[in-house]
Amino acid sequence: MPIAHIILTAAILITLMTSLLLIFRFRNIALVGQQPTSLMAFVAILFTSGLDVGLILFPLTEFPTYETEAIYSFTNPLAIEFGFWGFLVWGFYFLTTFYFCVIEPRVKLFEIGWVKFINNIVIIATCAFTGFLFLSYLPTYIDGISDGLRYALVAAVVFLAVFSSTDIRFVIWLSVGSFLLFLALIIAMLIHGNFGIVQLSQSGQYLSGYFGNLHRFISPLTDYHAFYLFWWFAWSIMIGQFVARFVGGLKPWQLLAALLVLPSIPIALWFSVLFHIHDQQIALTAPLQIAMIVVGIIFVINSLDSLTRLYSENLNLTVERIGRLRYIAVHWLLLFGLILLYQFTPLKIEWIGMVVIGLYACIYALIVRRRHSLAHSLI
Repeated sequence: MPIAHIILTAAILITLMTSLLLIFRFRNIALVGQQPTSLMAFVAILFTSGLDVGLILFPLTEFPTYETEAIYSFTNPLAIEFGFWGFLVWGFYFLTTFYFCVIEPRVKLFEIGWVKFINNIVIIATCAFTGFLFLSYLPTYIDGISDGLRYALVAAVVFLAVFSSTDIRFVIWLSVGSFLLFLALIIAMLIHGNFGIVQLSQSGQYLSGYFGNLHRFISPLTDYHAFYLFWWFAWSIMIGQFVARFVGGLKPWQLLAALLVLPSIPIALWFSVLFHIHDQQIALTAPLQIAMIVVGIIFVINSLDSLTRLYSENLNLTVERIGRLRYIAVHWLLLFGLILLYQFTPLKIEWIGMVVIGLYACIYALIVRRRHSLAHSLI
């Protein structure tokens, strides 16, 4: 097993064990963020901030691979796809959300200069890298798109994301709205694929292949699976830092249950419909293809606006400090400029994920050093 896979597996196991320990130790406390919202709004913000266009468009291109490669033969393609996107991986966000609700306000480790610097570099790099992946995969999403239109579309997406990040209300409204659009897209695909009770029952049997092999997904199956897991780690600290402010009084076990189950339900339904369409070789109409692309683009905007909001506050480059127009200009130029520069660098999401795992290790060590004062403040 490659050393990167060993480190990744160890990080996943430590994260899961720490989460279980926190649930047992702090089972009676209520988690409340700075701007508590309803559970529905919290899940919508989490779902749309933590996902991008890949959720919408990757499965139909990945199912054939999972059907033919021997490494995935222990279960079916739907279970593999769900394992890469659903259930267990959302547990990564529990640890960071809990930390920024309960631990960080007491120890303020992310206000230490070098920690703050690394954290913001990771956020900005991941934010721009997300835009770069969108730019790179656009010819796959939109057949025949010209280079000029490709760059213009990415520039527009970055602009809309930066504009949305100027007001937290815009972020919340866009998150809830795009989540509802995603549900509407699922309904449209259900109707188009004639997906009824029988097909739903079959999908349930397919998905059981994931839960029956849950232990296999803790460690990377392939380099491609490792790419996904590093991606989840790369996002985990910043998404937890962002969504922690919206937690509305949940107990730790309730938060973990919400993270594992609630986002996984629409993901499971969406993947089930797409697998049915793939398996039955049902052609998608042009309006449905356009709807998928539009919803995917909105997901990209959601991801970018959340991260922009986060790093702009961390760096004190906020609307309140520099003004709305300058804010939009500064962050649009920064992100779009980095997206263009990424074409000349070998940067991989695996590298960012490894940096985040290293940051996890540093935070663990700092907490151990301050355990006595932290324990006293939690009494």
